[in-house]
Amino acid sequence: MSTDLQNRPAARPGTRARKPQGPWRSNIGLKIAMAVSGILLVLFLVAHMAGNLHVFEGRASMNEYAHGLRTFGEPLLPHESLLWVLRIGLIAAAAVHIWTAVVLTRRALAARPVRYASKKPAKGESRHAAATMRWGAAVVFLFIIWHLLDLTFRTVNPVKDVPDAYGAVVATFSPERWPVTVFYLLALLALFFHLRHGIWSAVQTIAGPNSKWRKRTQAIGLAVALIVVLGFAIVPLSVTFGLVK
Repeated sequence: MSTDLQNRPAARPGTRARKPQGPWRSNIGLKIAMAVSGILLVLFLVAHMAGNLHVFEGRASMNEYAHGLRTFGEPLLPHESLLWVLRIGLIAAAAVHIWTAVVLTRRALAARPVRYASKKPAKGESRHAAATMRWGAAVVFLFIIWHLLDLTFRTVNPVKDVPDAYGAVVATFSPERWPVTVFYLLALLALFFHLRHGIWSAVQTIAGPNSKWRKRTQAIGLAVALIVVLGFAIVPLSVTFGLVK
């Protein structure tokens, strides 16, 4: 009998042996699922940001772009089929991302119910990264709800005409609706911190901590976060200050 088996404490009477977890229920499996779902969400953000920049080409170009998304594949495919595929995919990716985050957080708290007196962050990681990720995610989630009501369903947008995407963007960020612009920018700030650390963490999870990419992941996360956030921010600022009318 090996020394490890000899020294292993006997199970308590009345307790059941814990079943081994499958690969996708283990911590590393959950981290990989979180990383992959996060990368999918980032890719959507980049595509969405690029689409928003059509507003600088004028009303006709922006509305033509939006119309193309709604009618993609017609008549072989139903109306808005591409949009619904994207919506379902985004909901699935977001659900996986949130679920894995909650499970991993609960496991971490259960494994360490008493906080360390001093914790030195890993190289490239902010000391307040965990809190920033949680609060940033909450702000971004609230903003997504508002964004859907505003520019997708037009519930709170002055422009109810769905084909007029350009008019809806200009109306929602008009100078008299400056609180909406401020909320949008605050959400982008939260998104910046979430992306910067999230991309760094995702690459660490997938590529491994000993990869040659370790020293580059922080710069990659910062660069992607800046590009995405500045690309989104330029639209409301341009409308608010009259550069886009």
